[in-house]
Amino acid sequence: MNTQTIIRDEDLFLIPTYKKIPIALVRGEGCYVWDADGNRYLDFYGGHCVTGLGHCPPRVVNAIQEQSKKLLFYSNVVYSDVRAKAAKQLSEMSPLKHIFFCNSGTEAIETALKIARKSTGKSGVISTVDGFHGRTLGSLAATWNQSYRDPYENILPDRHHFVKYGYLDSIEWLIERIEDIAAILLEPIQSIGGIISAPNAYYQGLRELCDANNILLIFDEIQTGVGRTGTFSISEQMGLSPDIITLAKSLGSGLPVGAVLMNDHLASEINYGDQGTTFGGGMLAMSAVLATLESIQEEHLMDQASVIFDAIKSIVSPYVEEVRGRGCLIGIKTKFSVSKLLPLLRSHGVLAGGSGHPNVMRLMPPLITQSEHITEFGEVFELAMKEVGT
Repeated sequence: MNTQTIIRDEDLFLIPTYKKIPIALVRGEGCYVWDADGNRYLDFYGGHCVTGLGHCPPRVVNAIQEQSKKLLFYSNVVYSDVRAKAAKQLSEMSPLKHIFFCNSGTEAIETALKIARKSTGKSGVISTVDGFHGRTLGSLAATWNQSYRDPYENILPDRHHFVKYGYLDSIEWLIERIEDIAAILLEPIQSIGGIISAPNAYYQGLRELCDANNILLIFDEIQTGVGRTGTFSISEQMGLSPDIITLAKSLGSGLPVGAVLMNDHLASEINYGDQGTTFGGGMLAMSAVLATLESIQEEHLMDQASVIFDAIKSIVSPYVEEVRGRGCLIGIKTKFSVSKLLPLLRSHGVLAGGSGHPNVMRLMPPLITQSEHITEFGEVFELAMKEVGT
């Protein structure tokens, strides 16, 4: 099938979700993808920050193939060797040691909110302006974008409060006036919001506020986690430990999987029947998780995150207003709308993404990115910026 046939059939039979980039991808390898017409693209977007090891990493592909010959799936009602190995590996790499596997990031957020409300006996949740946490009802209630929430306001869970990101005083004000706060939920770097972060003192202040008021601190690390920012959890760079960490995206190198990590106290309160999932922790997904984690650890890939960030920052800084983020989660703020820039990059064979901020472009290169890929990106970026007219 050529590109036009694929686009026609998707548009004809699928309900609309995203305004799609007008390309049809059929193959991926490492940092590159190819479309149905044979055009190659350097992928620094990664399908919404998913391909942390690049496309079709051989170790993950081999693990999936081998597992598919043994047992595709059985539910959590039985034990599984590959699930046990994946859980052990994840526990050893994460600052939190107790795990619930699910199928997606939004499921992980839903589970985290359930745990917080049951543990504290309270129902209120504080989340942040410009934060994004998912599209199912519980996670949507904590997501800022009003256009996502408007059609469902009458059925969304209530008791959600939004505060401006990076300001402790607004959270202190809420806590003083509302006794019913169960959790503070935030992305340690707001990705869709425009790659927004705060000084470490802000996150440490959140930890202190939570400790003093029987409130759980939940880090949505669906994009920052699994080594993308240079440590397995970005919290390790901030000198604190959240009560709950949610993961998805890069965790399965492209297979749908999510995880909720929690501290000892919360795990001790979980009883049979409190949580459940049919497909979460399935054997095929667990084989991908295990191979992904082993690759990151054994190949020391987290060490490359800051190297990649610094190299890209060095290249783009002369042309832009600001470079944001950490590791392989990068925001590039320009003087104009990046809607002008992204098509030009694509026309020269580079995929990047926009954000909720019109002037901020997002790059999510994989941890396997090498100097030649960064050089290629830099050449295309410089060319595209000249074509924009800067």
